[in-house]
Amino acid sequence: MVRVLGIESSCDETAAAVVVDGRRIASNVVASQSSLHAATGGIVPEVASRQHVRWIVPVVREALNQAGLTPAAIDIVAATRGPGLVGSLLVGLSAAKALAWGWQRPFCPMNHIAGHVYANWLGEELPEFPLICLVVSGGHTDLVAMRGHHDFRLVGRSRDDAAGEAFDKVARLLGLGYPGGPAVERAARDWLGPVPRLPRAWLPGSRDFSFSGLKTAVSRMVQAPDAPPSAAIAMAFQESVVDVLVEKTLEAADELGARCVLLAGGVAANGRLRARMTDSCGLPLFIPAMALCTDNAAMIAAATSYARDFDDSLAADAEPGLDLTTRVN
Repeated sequence: MVRVLGIESSCDETAAAVVVDGRRIASNVVASQSSLHAATGGIVPEVASRQHVRWIVPVVREALNQAGLTPAAIDIVAATRGPGLVGSLLVGLSAAKALAWGWQRPFCPMNHIAGHVYANWLGEELPEFPLICLVVSGGHTDLVAMRGHHDFRLVGRSRDDAAGEAFDKVARLLGLGYPGGPAVERAARDWLGPVPRLPRAWLPGSRDFSFSGLKTAVSRMVQAPDAPPSAAIAMAFQESVVDVLVEKTLEAADELGARCVLLAGGVAANGRLRARMTDSCGLPLFIPAMALCTDNAAMIAAATSYARDFDDSLAADAEPGLDLTTRVN
């Protein structure tokens, strides 16, 4: 039995969790800053890092308490190394290193995006390789192929705005508030009238995505004299994003011979995306529980449980621009 204490602080969530054998969540504690950053309509990095300093020790203590464990029962301490906000990353990474050193346990620096992927191993069934995972998290919209554990091959990515960024920017254009993803989804869900048409960037011959032009089209629609209601535009925008995400993911799965399809990241919590993917996917489909789509530490602990030969020297530094893998055409 391997018990991993995971710590996640890449953005504005201070989180700690204990996962057993890469499958069972013994605890999963998250201190969110969403209400704090709503006042500014977005994350202020300095404010976020200060809040991490405030919450990191209480969150770790609560994770151990909920798991009913003492530090002596922890086998590995892991923390997010990147990508993310450098000030936020440093808080969690430094805390995890200190704990690993003090407890004399191995330390594993983990990639935040790998964590999102491995949230899919925390359900009842296990994904089967080879697989395709659509990662839609914050500044990332990536199609990742995997032939084995931590064997990540990037086969498609956004050429400009990621889907999550586009949701935030469109929510701001429509005056729907922050965070943008849930705000757009709520507005779209309430609209029962006609839906205006917005473009889809299919990028023929490529598995890449592009949402910058869609954002521009929304801006022009909002500024038009006969602009539709904001809820109608929200629905049109969401349908455009979901259409492209679903179609490109399933095409890649077919082309690459995947045995199953995974969703990962904060946008994977979008109800319309989950429903469309469920209806359209002819392969086994894995979608994390809602609480495991957004940033959390259980995913970091799970990813660590399947890692091999990681460097536990405590020398790892925060890497805000850390890549999951190199591009494979």
